[in-house]
Amino acid sequence: MMNVAVIGSGTMGNGIAHVFAQHGFTVALIDISQPALDRALGTITKNLDRQVSKATLSEEDKTTTLGRLRTFTSLQEGVANAGLVVEAATENVDLKLQIFRDLDQFAPADAILASNTSSISITKIAAVTKRPQQVIGMHFMNPVPVMKLVEVIRGYATSDAVTEQVMALSRQLGKTPTEVNDYPGFVANRILLPMINEAIISLFEGVAGVEEIDTVMKLGMAHPMGPLQLADFIGLDVCLAILRVLHEGLGNPKYAPCPLLVNMVMAGRLGAKSGEGFYQYTAGSKELVVAERFRR
Repeated sequence: MMNVAVIGSGTMGNGIAHVFAQHGFTVALIDISQPALDRALGTITKNLDRQVSKATLSEEDKTTTLGRLRTFTSLQEGVANAGLVVEAATENVDLKLQIFRDLDQFAPADAILASNTSSISITKIAAVTKRPQQVIGMHFMNPVPVMKLVEVIRGYATSDAVTEQVMALSRQLGKTPTEVNDYPGFVANRILLPMINEAIISLFEGVAGVEEIDTVMKLGMAHPMGPLQLADFIGLDVCLAILRVLHEGLGNPKYAPCPLLVNMVMAGRLGAKSGEGFYQYTAGSKELVVAERFRR
């Protein structure tokens, strides 16, 4: 179990790899793109440097952590010795199902197969494998090195032993694992995404502007980040995908995504990662600027 494979080297994947490596695990970071893997290692190094500058990590520990990381563009090679695989690929159900079919073929028979999905059914993912009792959800929060929660999702067939192992592993990482059952959106997004959607509806209907909505929630509800800024941070395409999972899975119209959100995603305004969502984002600037379309 000290050998961990992480699939996907984006924001979540490199964060998960960082945390496992920092806590003594040997990590195989897997992606189909070598340039993406190189960027991920650069991000991990930069984040470790930040920890060193804050005196929460020694220079020696940084070097040791980086030494525990290896990169692979072959899934078969990357998972060959894994006791735990954590899939952190794009939130696309067809992609995830194919990855788990491949994992079932290539990962050791006793390996635990976990998904970092924020909304897709663990039961559905497990059903494409011959080891559904060993499939589980490990939903880390972004940014992974900072956020303490791991939402541990039991599929219909996930065994007690696997659940206990994953809860214990999460604690080894300095996280607080919380066990939930496999229903659309789990807990975090079942509660969070309707709030974000309602904030977008409030903007859409002219109740208040972007800055005003976020200010009310930050100062009135003690949220560290307003819901519209948070939506930009998550990615508006990801928010839309989760809302559609909730709407389809629960059949309740209250989960229907706001038309404004749908239009923004179709127009490519995805939030921070595209440079514009409800706010505008400029590389190197931390100033929060409302997108021109929403300025009053």
